[in-house]
Amino acid sequence: MKYRAEEIIQIHQNRYACKKYDPNKKISDQDFQTILEVARLSPSSFGFEPWKLLVIENEDFKKELYPIAWGAQKSLEGASKFVILLAKKGNDLVAGSTFLKDRMENVQHLPTEIQTMRMEKYADFQKNDFALLEQEDGLFQWASKQCYIQLANMMTCASMLEIDSCPIEGFHMKKVEELLKKYGIDTQSYGPAVMVSFGYRDQQPRPKTRQSIDQLVETL
Repeated sequence: MKYRAEEIIQIHQNRYACKKYDPNKKISDQDFQTILEVARLSPSSFGFEPWKLLVIENEDFKKELYPIAWGAQKSLEGASKFVILLAKKGNDLVAGSTFLKDRMENVQHLPTEIQTMRMEKYADFQKNDFALLEQEDGLFQWASKQCYIQLANMMTCASMLEIDSCPIEGFHMKKVEELLKKYGIDTQSYGPAVMVSFGYRDQQPRPKTRQSIDQLVETL
């Protein structure tokens, strides 16, 4: 199926960061599973998928999250679904780790010689190209960037299904990590990168304000 150009633009015109949800409207299981499947199919650097999706349904968790995630408060008051995108961190992302070897062998199903070549390339990439090992939390920040690819795909998919969404960065990182740990999430291996809510709008958005194409695009 090929979408017409005007349909694609309309889907993105319709998408906005929803500030007020109708708490009485719920997303169907089928539609939400479609959004999650799009997240699963999202691309990541080297195909390592350094992420995990945490779907929040626990009401006690939501109550404790509310005061430490100011950007999520309006979503927590009415959104049908709330997701925290967790990014991999720590030694699991260092070239040669058991985690990365497992990804290549048991997820990507690469032959041994290809695994060796890819790991060598990744080691050079993280050491020299992006100098990730020299930066504080460099590997976690790199993994978090991958989560934003997943986030954008989920939000676009939601808009195609006529479901609203809101990306959320307004939260206290350390306090959210402490809350996740309290509820049994392995915060040694994963940290919160970004959050997102889904549901149905309870107010009409203002017209989009964006810079012009001429301001945005420069051709070299």
